Amino acid sequence: MMDESPKRFDRIVAILIQLQSKKIIRAQELADRFEVSLRTIYRDIRTLEASGVPIYSEAGVGYSLLDGYRLPPVMFTREEASSFIAAEKLMEKFTDKELHNHYTSAAFKLKAVLKSSDKDWISTIESSVLMQPARKLFNEKAPNALALLFKSIAEKTQVVLTYLAIEAEVPTERLIEPVGVFHENENWYTLGFCHLRNDYRQFRADRIHQIKPTDKPFSLEHPDLETYLQDDMQKYSTTKVRIVVPKKISKYIAMQKKHYGFVSQKEINDGNVEMTFMSRDIEEGFSRWYMSYGDYATILEPERLKERVSELLSKTRSRL
Repeated sequence: MMDESPKRFDRIVAILIQLQSKKIIRAQELADRFEVSLRTIYRDIRTLEASGVPIYSEAGVGYSLLDGYRLPPVMFTREEASSFIAAEKLMEKFTDKELHNHYTSAAFKLKAVLKSSDKDWISTIESSVLMQPARKLFNEKAPNALALLFKSIAEKTQVVLTYLAIEAEVPTERLIEPVGVFHENENWYTLGFCHLRNDYRQFRADRIHQIKPTDKPFSLEHPDLETYLQDDMQKYSTTKVRIVVPKKISKYIAMQKKHYGFVSQKEINDGNVEMTFMSRDIEEGFSRWYMSYGDYATILEPERLKERVSELLSKTRSRL
C-alpha cells in the first residue's frame, strides 16, 4: 500500500523547495532533515520526477533542479513569517549596513506574499522586538566590510584591508585571502591568509578601517574555516581547569564558556555541576572571567588558578 498521507505530501513539497534553495543537495542531507531513511528519499525523488519535475542526479554527488525551473510563489505560515521579524532585527543590528539593506529588500519581497491578516499580525509585533548589540561591531570607515568579505570568499578574490592591530598605533595595509567569517564573543572576525605575514591571521571587523576588493584570484588552496579553527586551537598549550558551580548558576555562564575552553560538565551531589575546561590563559583570561561569578564557584584545580585569583582579589581590596 502506497503512503499517500498528508505527512508524505508535505515532505515531498519541502524536498522540492529545498532543491530550489541549493545548487546541489545530497540524499543524506534530505534524510537527516526529515528523519527518514535514504530509501524513503529515493522514493520521494522518483515521485517528483514522475510528476514532471526536472531533477538531475549524479551518483556520489547529489540532486539538482535543471537550470530554468522555478517553483510558483510560496506561501508562508504565520509561524514561519514571524521568524522574519527576528531575522530582520538581527540583520539590522548585527551585520554591516550593506548586508542589512540587502536583507531589508528581500524581506519586503517575502512579506509581499503574506495574507493580509498575517501582514497585520506581523506589523503588530514588529515594534515589540528589539536587538541590542553590546558593542559597535563595525568601523564607520568600513560600513560594508562583511558584505565585501562574503563576496571575496564566494568569488575567491583577494581584498586589501587597512587594519589596526591591537598592539599597533597606526593601521597597516594587508592583502588577504579570506577563508571564512565567524562571530565570537560579541565580535565579527574574518580568518584569512595574510600576504604581509605570509601566514593565516584573524582580523576583527571593528578594527578594519578600510576594505577594497581586487581582481586578484586566490594564490592558494585553503582549508575550510572549521578545520583551521580546530587546528589553531591545538597549537596552543592548555591547562586543565575544574570548577564546581551550583546548577542554577551554570546556565548563566553557558554563553561564554566555549571561549574559555569548555570541555564538559556533569552533575554532582547537592545540585552542583562540575565543569571542565582546557584553558589557554589562566593567568589573565580565565582568572578574570572566574571572578565575575567566583562568589558562587569553587576551584578544584589547578592550584595556580587559586593563587592567581587570590592575587587579583588582594589587588582589588587594596584599591577599595
